Amino acid sequence: MAAASVSTRFLVLLQDFSAFRKISSWRSAATNYHRQSRLLCHVAKGDGSLTLASLELGNNSPRRSGKSKATKLEGSFVPEMSQGKVRAATNYKVKVVKEKKPAEIVSPLFSAKSFEELGLPDSLLDSLEREGFSVPTDVQSAAVPAIIKGHDAVIQSYTGSGKTLAYLLPILSEIGPLSGKAKSSEKRAEIQAMIVAPSRELGMQIVREVEKLLGPDHRRMVQQLVGGANRMRQEEALKKNKPAIVVGTPGRIAEISKSGRLHTHGCRFLVLDEVDELLSFNFREDIHRIIEHVGRRAGAGPKGEVDERANRQTILVSATVPFSVIRAAKSWSHEPVLVQANKTTPLDTVQPTAPAISLTPTTSEANGQIQTTIQSLPPALKHFYCISKHQHKVDALRRCVHALDAQSVIAFMNHSKQLKDVVYKLEARGMTCAELHGDLGKLGRSTVLKKFKNGEVRVLVTNELSARGLDVAECDLVVNLELPTDAVHYAHRAGRTGRLGRKGTVVTVCEESQVFIVKKMEKQLGLPFEYCEFVDGELVVTEEDKAIIR
Repeated sequence: MAAASVSTRFLVLLQDFSAFRKISSWRSAATNYHRQSRLLCHVAKGDGSLTLASLELGNNSPRRSGKSKATKLEGSFVPEMSQGKVRAATNYKVKVVKEKKPAEIVSPLFSAKSFEELGLPDSLLDSLEREGFSVPTDVQSAAVPAIIKGHDAVIQSYTGSGKTLAYLLPILSEIGPLSGKAKSSEKRAEIQAMIVAPSRELGMQIVREVEKLLGPDHRRMVQQLVGGANRMRQEEALKKNKPAIVVGTPGRIAEISKSGRLHTHGCRFLVLDEVDELLSFNFREDIHRIIEHVGRRAGAGPKGEVDERANRQTILVSATVPFSVIRAAKSWSHEPVLVQANKTTPLDTVQPTAPAISLTPTTSEANGQIQTTIQSLPPALKHFYCISKHQHKVDALRRCVHALDAQSVIAFMNHSKQLKDVVYKLEARGMTCAELHGDLGKLGRSTVLKKFKNGEVRVLVTNELSARGLDVAECDLVVNLELPTDAVHYAHRAGRTGRLGRKGTVVTVCEESQVFIVKKMEKQLGLPFEYCEFVDGELVVTEEDKAIIR
């Protein structure tokens, strides 16, 4: 009986202890809930909305040092209570990295209402105001603070969303006369930023954007190194002007670098614009040389070490980011972040097994690239297709332009040999047009683009050359006289219109035997391609055998 009594008392004690643990956990949960409720109430009583200014995202946070071999900066945006506002805590801790761990998730950035909220210097703000830039786009609001804080970045946003300024602004805030820093600290003898573009047109467009911001007094701080121009004059300009920023194509940059006349070991920024195109086989050898030499000093350690990648800040930019770009970013950068219009996240959190990105070669990787292409398309586009015989396609183009009353039109073909014939037929019908292709000289291309942007040329007939980087904000119509090779190339063509939130129209002219290709692209992109005809000077869309006048 005594043993039974002891066992009974022991069980009772165990039950009491278990109940005591439950009560403790309940009390802890209630305390946490009370604290969260107080925080939410406190934030609700704040005197302003959540903006970059309220989060205090400036350019005064600690920068990553390239001399540190095995350290990293860990910073997280932690809400703190301060006078009824939410502000960002920037308590950075330095710790030794013993093994590779996923980077912390960066909190999404809020769209800024003005460039002043991005922490840019006053002189750069004045330059933006002079050029008519008042409100940053979503991708600029997210990318500028991340790059200013020293992050390597992969910038992805739809075509025409302002990606060029998204990386130019933080670069100009650190180097050059607009940075607001003492001139004595500037190393004019060394190149500070290298920007690589796949085409001469895109490279010259970037140069013009930099020159506009720098102003006429400091235009010599940027130098173009594009193919097709006189190499000797480019080398003389490098020696004479000692530019801080160099913009060029991979072949010409690698060519001058091999000759020993391009010193980039002290370069602080490396930007690869349209990086998905730069990863193609044609640029592989030149890009490899650029990656190995830009930002790397003589006598450095083994290739590929984290401390060597930290010597420069690497920025990859494109409208589409397939897994090949993700893989390259992880190899060439130091803890990069993926910057998109509405969020900024560490690239390590992008899993290779995600639906949009696949490690499986050929077909699976291509499917992942197509899925990411959808994000590259401007949001305010309408997609149509019409059927025409091959010999009547130019007439279909003419009727399309008149039906939509388009004033700035880009017509794409696959081969440059056919461009002259199209231009001749359009001019014979009284329509001002011009051709643009790679065989034109530098002066000829510049003249054609200037006339097109000024409105002297209504229709620009070109091949795949201008599908990337051609920035004509007024372009309101893109016509595919010949089908693009795949959905990705379709997206880059379509991105020439609808830029910066404007409305745009894309019309694909195909033969009856090619309709299945259009349907395949429609399915891959997940976008509606409406069938249309041109009747009595109007575009007529047919849906379920019913004609609707638009």
